[in-house]
Amino acid sequence: MPELPEVETIRRDLKTSLFSREICRVRVYHDDLILGGISRRAFQMKVRGRQIGKTERRAKFLLFPLYSEANLNAPPERLMRVQLRMTGQFALQKTRPNTEDFQHPGVEFLLDDGNTLYYDDIRRLGGFDLLSLEAWCQLETQLGPEPLSSAFSVKVFAEILAPLRAPIKNTLLNQRRVAGVGNIYASEALYKAGIDPHRPAGTLDEGEIRRLRDAIRFILSAALNKSGTTIRNYRALNGHSGSFQNDLQVYGRAGGMCRRCSGTVEQTTQAGRSSFFCPNCQH
Repeated sequence: MPELPEVETIRRDLKTSLFSREICRVRVYHDDLILGGISRRAFQMKVRGRQIGKTERRAKFLLFPLYSEANLNAPPERLMRVQLRMTGQFALQKTRPNTEDFQHPGVEFLLDDGNTLYYDDIRRLGGFDLLSLEAWCQLETQLGPEPLSSAFSVKVFAEILAPLRAPIKNTLLNQRRVAGVGNIYASEALYKAGIDPHRPAGTLDEGEIRRLRDAIRFILSAALNKSGTTIRNYRALNGHSGSFQNDLQVYGRAGGMCRRCSGTVEQTTQAGRSSFFCPNCQH
């Protein structure tokens, strides 16, 4: 957590409010939130005075293009990349939120309209780094297709899966294979498609691949429409919760009744992560 729907929800919340805003001052509370080997002081100097372009998302990353001049149609000077990981969250307002789940300040960006972009992270597993366009392009080549884009065709998905012996659940979590899918939505998509999470990825036939591809797109779109899934720490901008947790069919429901066959939802561990599935419905 968060996965594609959560990060995309935050991107949509931020894109209009941050576009063309100048960063007037930066405060970093913890050195370990600045990634990529850059110091806290260097990060502050390289970000201060820059204008923010159109906020983007790739896989589970938020991308803030930074400009040293006011031509936001030109290529940016660099990209500020954010990894939210387990507990990163944002607020955009005049003063720091005074809520119980926003008490672990990480980074603050004072903007030229008087608002501050606050980043809070209780476990400090996420963070920020600065990348040149060339460096980002090289990193992006290591990411799989976006599952909600036209690039994620059945043909492309089949080519990805064909040579793989790893379990299909593990494959979906590999960002080099499919970008943005994590533990919650992989479990839900496999359930909707009726596919056992332990199946070797390369054994899926054409019909199963199509079914799974469509299930991934359906589940991600449905979660995005409900601002994501709030189970523990995830919050959208300014502390707003998602509501897709109310629609989960198997994730987190071990021992509960399958809503399709009335069997029992089971839990197993794959690659160190919990998988939830119905053995009657998923073969």
